[in-house]
Amino acid sequence: MQKPIPLWPDGAPGALGTSSNDIPTLTPYLCESNATRAALVICPGGSYVRLAPHEGNDYALWLNQHGVTCFVLKYRLGSSGYHHPAMLNDAARAVRWVRAHADDYKIDTKRVGIMGSSAGGHLASTLLTHFDAGDTNSADSVERQSSRPDLGILCYAVISMGEFAHKGSRENLLGKNPSPDLVKQLSNELQVTTNTPPCFLWTTFEDKTVPMENTLLFAEALRKNHVLFDLHVYEKGGHGMGLKDKPPFANPHPWAGDCLFWLKEQGFVN
Repeated sequence: MQKPIPLWPDGAPGALGTSSNDIPTLTPYLCESNATRAALVICPGGSYVRLAPHEGNDYALWLNQHGVTCFVLKYRLGSSGYHHPAMLNDAARAVRWVRAHADDYKIDTKRVGIMGSSAGGHLASTLLTHFDAGDTNSADSVERQSSRPDLGILCYAVISMGEFAHKGSRENLLGKNPSPDLVKQLSNELQVTTNTPPCFLWTTFEDKTVPMENTLLFAEALRKNHVLFDLHVYEKGGHGMGLKDKPPFANPHPWAGDCLFWLKEQGFVN
């Protein structure tokens, strides 16, 4: 793990102040050996009110063991007064930043994915469905990069802002009384297109916090749009369990092995 890097050296657009909570950052986690030149931007969960370390730091350390360079995103939160689109802006900037600095980290610009859990999974799915090609006329070399991830990993993700929404995440993201149009725009199962990147999705039958319907709705939307995906619904395991193990990860949950198999098929791990 290296020191956090501010995504905007001169301050983030729409920042409400200059405290740590107002400065989105990326923390690089570099591979000690056998790097595959693939990278993942990781969005920890926490209901858009906090960031869970085990869904950031631990994922990065685990993926480093398999040759994937990781960047853990500290994005702005509803608990600090932010709402959409601040979070999406941070995630998009993160993917652009990694591509703009690919040579520095020996990364292939065509193998940059995004990963998120719970509300961080919502943020990841938002970028997977709301990306753009970049501004080729920008004076900022980062902004000239595409924000489209090459793949997505969604762990027990919040997806919908509708019937199956996690109410806390919705309020922290959209405010107390969002318009129907905004609810639809951020219900990401409604925003999938044929250009949405391939995804690995998993959830558990026992999840009482974020209903499994979130994951199933997104998978169905991917299928209808002919987007490749790998879907796993495990019987056991509540919400927020992450790897269900601590470094050095001697006994992670089976989703980890399934995800590595899929990442190998995508050319992200050897």
